Amino acid sequence: MTTTEPLPTVSVVAPVYNEEALVEEFCQRTVAMLEGLGEPFEVVLVNDGSRDGSAAIMRALHERDPRVKVLNFSRNFGHQLAITAGTDYARGQAVVVIDSDLQDPPEVIPKLVATWREGYEVVYAVREEREGETWFKTFTAAFFYRLIDRITSVNIPVDAGDFRLMDRKVVNALNRIREHHRFMRGLSVWVGFKSTGVTYQRHARKAGSTKYPLRKMLKFALDGITSFSYLPLQLATYLGFFAASMSLLFILVVFVLRLGAPNPQDAAFYGQAATLASVLFIGAIQMLSLGIIGEYVGRIYDEVKGRPLYIVAEALGFEPVHQAGMKDEG
Repeated sequence: MTTTEPLPTVSVVAPVYNEEALVEEFCQRTVAMLEGLGEPFEVVLVNDGSRDGSAAIMRALHERDPRVKVLNFSRNFGHQLAITAGTDYARGQAVVVIDSDLQDPPEVIPKLVATWREGYEVVYAVREEREGETWFKTFTAAFFYRLIDRITSVNIPVDAGDFRLMDRKVVNALNRIREHHRFMRGLSVWVGFKSTGVTYQRHARKAGSTKYPLRKMLKFALDGITSFSYLPLQLATYLGFFAASMSLLFILVVFVLRLGAPNPQDAAFYGQAATLASVLFIGAIQMLSLGIIGEYVGRIYDEVKGRPLYIVAEALGFEPVHQAGMKDEG
């Protein structure tokens, strides 16, 4: 790269994880859309520790077209951190984040850019229809979006994923946020700025398998909730009050029944069964509360360790200052 290369107007950031069957088609379609804009652009592919042939394909794409740039992580750091690395390195005045699995069609990018030119600083893509997804995935996704909208302190758009365009000033603000458990679609709202949505039809996956099985979906949902809401901690407090109230009521009931029983041995709730049930009930609430608190404490622990968010093993197409590895997180 030379210093005379013009800064791109649009940067496209795409995380890649085991997408050897799709990454070349994704890149071809994306470049075609960006060429139609008639302005300088770059495509930043972030290889999140892929174990298939994705890295080799991405190198070949960069060799054929220097506008396609590649970040290779030293290992798998996760989808949200791959997005973070891409926005760290992207230089465009507008940065589009899109998955490389072609479920979010690159053909929507010109629509996002056109809306950005109208003066909006965040343009998020709203899924009008979701092809090829099970009723369970559709239901849980809809439930999650509406739940997080109700319980978090920011108004996260419903049915909008990470597919969005952000103005340079938004990206600069995001790049100053270095928390480890990242929920990028929430952070892009938290920083503020003028935003709007455009609708599109999400396509079915053409090849490969989903990178968000149920386990990862649950972790992702937990990261989103704990990043922007104290409700789980408040829930632990409410459960504690509820358990204390039920215990007090239970003691009063047992006391009254024992006083009214002609023979104490015939009184209701006599014996160990009722005591065991009440102890198990209170113990379960205590364990649940400790688990909730532990989730927040674990996130605090991750932050205070001060480790870098990601490590770049190879950077293709970027300035020499980045070639050594980690992006400066200052």
